[in-house]
Amino acid sequence: MRILILGGTGEASALVRALAGRAGFDLTLSLAGRTASPRRETVATRIGGFGGAEGLARYLSENRVDRLVDATHPFAARMSRNAAEAARAAAVPLLAIRRPAWLQQPGDRWTEVDSVADCVTALGESPRTVFLTIGRQEVAAFAAAPQHAYVVRTIEPVGGALPVPRLTELQARGPFDGAAEADYLREAGIEILVSKNAGGAATYGKIAAARALRIPVVMVRRPEKPDVPSVADADAAVLRLAGG
Repeated sequence: MRILILGGTGEASALVRALAGRAGFDLTLSLAGRTASPRRETVATRIGGFGGAEGLARYLSENRVDRLVDATHPFAARMSRNAAEAARAAAVPLLAIRRPAWLQQPGDRWTEVDSVADCVTALGESPRTVFLTIGRQEVAAFAAAPQHAYVVRTIEPVGGALPVPRLTELQARGPFDGAAEADYLREAGIEILVSKNAGGAATYGKIAAARALRIPVVMVRRPEKPDVPSVADADAAVLRLAGG
């Protein structure tokens, strides 16, 4: 079974680990190329886009792919739409891994918004120390509110994407421990956290820490994704794929 995995997530890596070397599976992992130093995997890996849904459909047909797995990030809405459209066009069965979203718990102080741009407004006018954990692709939006002091944690350097007077950059890759997150929030004097509702355990520590410290969170809701066959994690994907 030739399987193309659209990856870049922990679920994609877990699926590769579970299936690599198993008889009957020929895996290719596809990464968007937004991270300069992605995790190395043990299967054939391609980097870069396909040229939209049409290009992906062509790739599926030309490479005789039997199954397409969408294991992209919960906020990679365009890629998920392209995957659904391409799978239909190429008549290739599609399976999505959709990790459950975080749910607000007692003690959480969330303000939920629909976009990163809405986060800027939600921060308010009064200067605050803000912890941005949304990745580097969209931090530029916060240049519209330069009165705040920003602590930005990303995998790749922010560079000049956020030109504000007070900026602290942290480069780190999860998972992040909840106790360590709480210690850092205290030490850095964080007054508000900005996060996307990525779900999963790897970055939940910051949410638990904010709850414990009574720090408010501006939480970006997930975008809508196509209604396709889906499972919650890599283990369930393995069972579905192994069953045909």
